[in-house]
Amino acid sequence: MRKNLLREGDLILEKSGGGEKQPVGMAVLFTGAEPAVCSNFCARVTPAERTDSRFLSYALATAYAQGLTQSAIKQTTGIQNLDSGAFFSSSWAYPGFDEQRRIADFLDVETGRIDRLVEAQQRLSATLIERRTAGVIAAVTGDHHPDRRTSALAWADNLPAHWSEVRLGLVARMGSGHTPSRSRPEWWVDCTIPWITTGEVSQVRDDRREEITETRERISKLGLENSSAELCPAGTVVLCRTASAGYSAVMGEEMATSQDFATWICGPLLDPYYLLWCLRAMRQDLLGRLAMGSTHKTIYVPDLQMLRIPLPDLAEQRRVLKKIHDQNQRIDRLADAVKRQIALLGERRQALVTAAVTGQLDATTARPAHDRDL
Repeated sequence: MRKNLLREGDLILEKSGGGEKQPVGMAVLFTGAEPAVCSNFCARVTPAERTDSRFLSYALATAYAQGLTQSAIKQTTGIQNLDSGAFFSSSWAYPGFDEQRRIADFLDVETGRIDRLVEAQQRLSATLIERRTAGVIAAVTGDHHPDRRTSALAWADNLPAHWSEVRLGLVARMGSGHTPSRSRPEWWVDCTIPWITTGEVSQVRDDRREEITETRERISKLGLENSSAELCPAGTVVLCRTASAGYSAVMGEEMATSQDFATWICGPLLDPYYLLWCLRAMRQDLLGRLAMGSTHKTIYVPDLQMLRIPLPDLAEQRRVLKKIHDQNQRIDRLADAVKRQIALLGERRQALVTAAVTGQLDATTARPAHDRDL
């Protein structure tokens, strides 16, 4: 346990697993005032005497960014692991202690400034996402109509007085999917029918895409005939009700689904794309009120059979769709610009750190950020 005991100034080195936020070979500086313990998936790195821990953290970040730690990473059964011996036997060039401190002081100021800009952009990104969601809800509940009445929908307080609200099953035929038996290999030969599984949720997770036109897996005609799966026409609306519960799309062509999805084939009174955006508007209500389970949320079929939606006439539904598309395009352009700005700031931060710790930038002559306009 003592070897994992962290104290202020130690570095935490990720040595096993690897994720997007803290990949194998990256290190972070521990700044906690109280002792703590790191897991066995991490290594505690205590800087040697006359080594500035801040400088060391910047140096390790540069080594990772330049791929210098990759030679010490090995793969075992799909999990990355850091060869600590190879990693710590690498040669590193360090300036003297006083120079390390000057570089670290300079980088603390400069990277702090960049980090504040990134945080501001991230807040803006979150605000744009909230605004997009709010805009969709407002559109499918007819917010532009002044004459309103109280709604019985759990996710909408009121609706236009002339709009109906109906049980979804009255205007669309609900179905579900299935998985042909894996124990019958002959059912998994000549697979040509697109088959939607939870793997397709990643295509529509950000709600920018309406249709699914490609699937990772396919099933055969024989498998379809010997299971409860149904071949649905293009325009069928699908809703994931298990592991990635709440995400929805429209089939771009004839497809089947696994049992993880509910499907709706819309009747003449309901535009499938209007239904899609109603389902997206009510996602938080579906997850908060109907989804069951602590680890993996599941929305059960009986609850979906009782879903109700606002139902204006078809012409109004299509006006709602145009409004959603127009406002989403504006917000998405802004969101993309923010995303690019965050990426550029990240590149600028790493370039600055690399230049300082490798001697390409003389931190003793660089003008501090507090002498410039922020």
